[in-house]
Amino acid sequence: MLVDITIAIPVKNEEQNLPHCLDALGKDFAKAIVLIDSGSTDRTRAIATEYGVDFIDFTWDGKFPKKRNWFLQSGYLQTQWVLFLDADEYVTPAFKEELRQALHQTEKVGFWLNYSIYFMGKQLKGGYPLRKLALFRADAGQYERIEEDAWSKMDMEVHEHPVLQGKVGVIKSKIDHRDFKGISHYVRKHDEYSSWEASRFAKAFQTQEVRKHWTWKQWMKYKLLHSPLIGPAYFLGSFILMGGFKDGSRGLAFSILKTAYFTQIYCKIQEQ
Repeated sequence: MLVDITIAIPVKNEEQNLPHCLDALGKDFAKAIVLIDSGSTDRTRAIATEYGVDFIDFTWDGKFPKKRNWFLQSGYLQTQWVLFLDADEYVTPAFKEELRQALHQTEKVGFWLNYSIYFMGKQLKGGYPLRKLALFRADAGQYERIEEDAWSKMDMEVHEHPVLQGKVGVIKSKIDHRDFKGISHYVRKHDEYSSWEASRFAKAFQTQEVRKHWTWKQWMKYKLLHSPLIGPAYFLGSFILMGGFKDGSRGLAFSILKTAYFTQIYCKIQEQ
């Protein structure tokens, strides 16, 4: 029996990752699968046609709403639940089964999801855990509102969380986060993310409505971004305290790249 859920996959030029994502979802899980596309120039649209999933074009005007909130407001959503899934995220059989059970007569309005991280071709055993609030009732809320006037080139919510009205649970079974685009894409993507984070840093502290919905991790991150120690603090937490050393040279390389990312954010904040 199909779950009363829409799998919403924001995409742009995802021909490498998308087939793996759709294969993992299969045809016997969700009532609807929708790709929300930002002008792909590769085979993304053709892959959607091959798999028989819906395809929606999205053009951002530089202001609120961005891609996920736009979809939530667009009227395309016809199911009780929505799961926002990136094209490099692949659901597992264990995750699908736990989700089926979790949504059955639940009082929760959303669920935190856990992800396994693949880096340089293999799953990491340690390091900083990845969690996202990406599954929720369609009428329970939207992603936090951050006003933009084209001060970034990111047409989709990056690290914003949904602001939900009601209790939130956790699904323990993990989704595999596995990007097949390689390290060069990883570095370019995080350079873009760091520019957005630096701009958001200034905007967020001017907006009490945004700050009051932060998680404790967000509060800690934005407090530390005042300091050049943000990078070393991440390295200590990820590689030492959270077991990144278990992955040997791959774990070290991953922690170094993440350390560089947070150091980039600090430097870009100081440039403003």
